[in-house]
Amino acid sequence: MKMLKKIWAWIDDRSGFSELLLPLIKHPVPPGSKWSYVFGSATLFCLVLQVITGVALSLLYQPSSSDAYQSLQFITHQARFGRVLRGIHYFGASAMILMVGIHMIRVYITAAYKYPREMGWISGVLLLFLTIAMGFTGQLLRWDSNGVWSSVVAAEQLGRIPIMGKLAARLLMGGNTIGGHTLSRFYSYHVFIIPAIIFILLGFHLMLVIRNGISEPPKLGRPVDPKSYRQWYKDMLQKVGVPFWPYAAWRDMLFGAATIIAIISLAIIYGPPELSQPPNPAYLYANPKPDWYMLAIFSLFALMPRRIESVVIFIGPVMTVLMLLSLPFISHKGERSALRRPWAVFGTICVIVFVFSLFLLGEQSTWSPQFTAKPLTQTNIHSSDTLVIAGAALLYQRGCLYCHKVDNTGGLKGPDLTNVSQRLTNEDLRVRIVNGGTNMPAYGGILKEEELTAIIAFLQTRK
Repeated sequence: MKMLKKIWAWIDDRSGFSELLLPLIKHPVPPGSKWSYVFGSATLFCLVLQVITGVALSLLYQPSSSDAYQSLQFITHQARFGRVLRGIHYFGASAMILMVGIHMIRVYITAAYKYPREMGWISGVLLLFLTIAMGFTGQLLRWDSNGVWSSVVAAEQLGRIPIMGKLAARLLMGGNTIGGHTLSRFYSYHVFIIPAIIFILLGFHLMLVIRNGISEPPKLGRPVDPKSYRQWYKDMLQKVGVPFWPYAAWRDMLFGAATIIAIISLAIIYGPPELSQPPNPAYLYANPKPDWYMLAIFSLFALMPRRIESVVIFIGPVMTVLMLLSLPFISHKGERSALRRPWAVFGTICVIVFVFSLFLLGEQSTWSPQFTAKPLTQTNIHSSDTLVIAGAALLYQRGCLYCHKVDNTGGLKGPDLTNVSQRLTNEDLRVRIVNGGTNMPAYGGILKEEELTAIIAFLQTRK
């Protein structure tokens, strides 16, 4: 121990670590900084975990279109602890986005963006979008059908922005078509460019926290006055402030450790998502779906009327960013208590409900065919008639079950056929199948007469 103390004393004397770190860990904070303040630190814990696991994965990952898919398969199924490593990185990304989102909601509800912490809010908004960008670019690096085509869909939507859309799409994808250059471009975004910007902004964000202090818990009837707030805050810390370590930091450490343990546990129990088939332009039944943190946007674009899509794709993100960045300038003083800001609380609840509803709709993807639908079984058919059984088989072979559900089998895009014979007669069924409908192709030139008869015979049993 004496030898270690001597070594540390030598290092500290030459480096000045204690002079740098002690003021940071001993700086005073308001005494009421409790559990609602832990989400910012938890985000930092997740970032450190992502850096460690990302570096470990980069030692085995091959960022080339010919080898990326196989290298991930090797990491997942052959490399020692590879499955857990990928799982930690996957669940760590989700946890980081979740924590930064909760952190920003807490800051907004408590109006901690007011004077003198406006720049802290602005840097936090930028960090939020950069964190989402990290998740988006990481999805393509899996180089499977789902990740690749999800990125293609995003690029197509980006290309619809007026004037600069096509240029932005080319910048994102590295060209007019997807290929090896796209993977290299996304790898650079994910591993070098975005992390570098995150580290710079994070350092700036933490510097602002130290300089301006942690916001005190809001109190009813105690508004923020830019003329006197700094002096009031300084006097308050001198009277009742407590050192960040250990009085406030232990909660951050405990919650951060619990978050890391939860991430590792999920990785061990569930592992990373299995890769779909390799990307193949000839595969027509791809039904790409982004990771959960992009599902709300995915749902919004899927559900909105087509005639306004191009306008919303451009105006929506711009207005969202401008509103978030302008918030501390519009409301930089006054009451911070949620009891005096009911519209802020109500608006937050509405946004959470709206986003969560879109997320649930994205999980169901009612607007997309379900190409993973399974054939009907005897349990679903309820008949021993050979014509009815043949019709049930054709319902799957002709792709009807991709869009229509029978009992609990099939998609949600089209009407449920479980009890269709209660709604449509034999002739109605024939007309609808032959001529098609709004989103349904006409099968008159596809089905033979005996096939059409068999399908109708099965549908007539659905009562």
